[in-house]
Amino acid sequence: MPLSQIALPLFLPATRLDRFEKALGAGADAVILDLEDAVGEDDKQAAREGLRTLTARKSGAVPVLVRINAADSAFFSDDAAMMTGLPVDGLILPKAEDPETCAALAAESGLPVVGLIETALGLRRAENVARACARLAFGSIDYAADLGIAHERESLLHARAELVLASRLAGIPAPWDGVTTAIRDEAVIAEDCAHGIAMGFGGKLLIHPAQIAPARRGFAPGAEALDWARRVIEAAATGAAAIKVDGQMVDAPVVKRARQILARGKAAQ
Repeated sequence: MPLSQIALPLFLPATRLDRFEKALGAGADAVILDLEDAVGEDDKQAAREGLRTLTARKSGAVPVLVRINAADSAFFSDDAAMMTGLPVDGLILPKAEDPETCAALAAESGLPVVGLIETALGLRRAENVARACARLAFGSIDYAADLGIAHERESLLHARAELVLASRLAGIPAPWDGVTTAIRDEAVIAEDCAHGIAMGFGGKLLIHPAQIAPARRGFAPGAEALDWARRVIEAAATGAAAIKVDGQMVDAPVVKRARQILARGKAAQ
């Protein structure tokens, strides 16, 4: 699966490689092996070596990404150096703020880079970072902490809108939304995913296998939306000059929206 089609990637600490096979079979679109927040400083080198051994036997059926440490950390250089030639499908750069760093990492590793926007500066430079990356993702918890704001939908509306806009202007796929900290509250997870879709996100970062099923439900369009989209496409296919569905005029943007809904429904099957 190409990076552009990944909607629901699942984090796995690189120190818990005993769960790697289970994570690959959990039903997520990809597995992100995490060398950053989930790995203590004393365990960084051991995690790298374990990752090298494990990814060498990756089957390739489920994409595997690696979140390395941030560019301003003492671990970035060693992380970046070991990525060259590693049989993984992409890298995630946390606290992405500098497009030149993103571009250099992609060039040196030969891998697509996802820029994880987690700071005020990263958001300010989001469009330029997006132009240097294959995709963006929102590190909403770190972003909220950086600005000293609540990790709530209303507080994060501006940031989410900016990331979606930056991705669109850069011509890259819609970004991944940040994590939901509730692990087993299926209603909250599904609602967060539905909110992300409404904001224009193309996926969501997951932190536990229990989040996969409700996330898929949240991203899938409802029966009413699918029915409306089918009727719009059918009406547009008639070629009539003036088309109405449910009493509302149908023009090219409405048809485009209907196609997007149907495509999302197909992807969720």
